[in-house]
Amino acid sequence: MQLLIGYLIVMNIIGFLFFRSDKKRARNNTWRISEKTLWMVAWLGGSLGCVIGMNTYRHKTKRLLFRMGMPLLVLSQAIFLYMALALL
Repeated sequence: MQLLIGYLIVMNIIGFLFFRSDKKRARNNTWRISEKTLWMVAWLGGSLGCVIGMNTYRHKTKRLLFRMGMPLLVLSQAIFLYMALALL
């Protein structure tokens, strides 16, 4: 249980930092983090950190897939986690 919580904390921090880094890189016109990578971090458990990063840095908020998809992913992961913990 503690391992799972630790994993989710790390993934959410990574998701948040990836959005911050990509926003900074977008402003500086340098190499960017791919959308595929941002989604992969979210799917691997960092979706809440990604949503917080999106809203904090106002990054990818105009893209419908991110604006709608990330919060839906947070919700689905929260439901899955709740159901998995209920079985323990």
